[in-house]
Amino acid sequence: MDAIRVTDGIYWVGAIDWNIRSFHGYTTPRGSTYNAFLITGEKNILIDTVKRPFYEEMLSRISSIIDPAKIDIIISNHTEMDHSSSLPMIQELTGATVLASRLGVEGLRLHYPELRTEMVADGQEIRAGGKTLKFIDTPMLHWPDSMFTYVEEDKVLFSMDAFGQHYATSKRFNDEVDQDELFQEAAKYYANIILPFNARVRQTIEKAKEIDIQILATSHGVIWRKDLGKILQLYSEWAASRTEEKAVVVYDTMWNSTRIMAEEIAEGITSRGVEVVVLKLTDNDRSEVMKEVLDARAVIVGTPTLNNNMYPSVADMVYYMRGLRPTGRFGAVFGSYGWAGGAAKAVHELMQSGGLEMPFEPYQIRYVPHEEERRKCREMGQRIGDRIKEMSAAKG
Repeated sequence: MDAIRVTDGIYWVGAIDWNIRSFHGYTTPRGSTYNAFLITGEKNILIDTVKRPFYEEMLSRISSIIDPAKIDIIISNHTEMDHSSSLPMIQELTGATVLASRLGVEGLRLHYPELRTEMVADGQEIRAGGKTLKFIDTPMLHWPDSMFTYVEEDKVLFSMDAFGQHYATSKRFNDEVDQDELFQEAAKYYANIILPFNARVRQTIEKAKEIDIQILATSHGVIWRKDLGKILQLYSEWAASRTEEKAVVVYDTMWNSTRIMAEEIAEGITSRGVEVVVLKLTDNDRSEVMKEVLDARAVIVGTPTLNNNMYPSVADMVYYMRGLRPTGRFGAVFGSYGWAGGAAKAVHELMQSGGLEMPFEPYQIRYVPHEEERRKCREMGQRIGDRIKEMSAAKG
């Protein structure tokens, strides 16, 4: 397997994971990559490694450029094991010390006690093999230890998990792949990994303005070398919780009562000229739901009552969403029950605790919605649509 040239003296030596379908909590139907990079010169520098099962693939790519034993420096931008679990093997082979942030060193020692590490500080620069490498701490983007590495001479920013995508492709650069697929995966990645850290993203974007970046070399997916402004602008918008006139109606159902309610509420929202996406949780993964929530102004959740509680798939979705904290939006809850309620109230409270404004009381019906209940569902949808429009007017 061969390395792929990124720019003069810098090569991609990572691995493609064609068959991964789940990545700690969300589906990856297009697979993923683990990107590692080799800088060659008087000093040979390896930036990050790959998930342990792919170590031999990385080694093969390095070997197409240099003898891997001749690596002088290893940089670890992030200790998560999809990037770090090959470090012990490559260090044993090369004898090179691993450079990481202060918290990175701490994390690496907890993962791999025998690993030889050295701390680099935020803003620190080193000269190695004709290259100037600058280290930029980016804590909680998305772990406390995270950092970027910038190569001044080539204007390449190794941005770790920021700007990435879980996207397996034989192409390595953003201008070589289907653009709809690329930006779908970039949005899904942000919604499911980066979203809780919006404030950190905003700080990082401000830091990025201080440096000249021509290539964004991410740790997953393709490398950005064209039209960088587009992904940087999207990150700015997502981090600012900028939303569209759009509502996501997400639900599950046992005997179709909650489905009927969902469709009537969606009809009411649509009647106000607002885009609606309706997703049944039995048929749609929670991570796909979060991708739709990313630019939605309202999240409407419907649940049947099962054993006096939320339906399991709805509970899973709402707990997952609470952890991602999609603030700057509002929510509403509806549902059906039989001899006892309680599910809708529980969903309402969870959504509120996750940072959503909850301006409407839950709307519940007993058993099957008939014409009167259907009418009230449409009216609920109209009120939601009106509120979305009012929010647009308030923003001017």
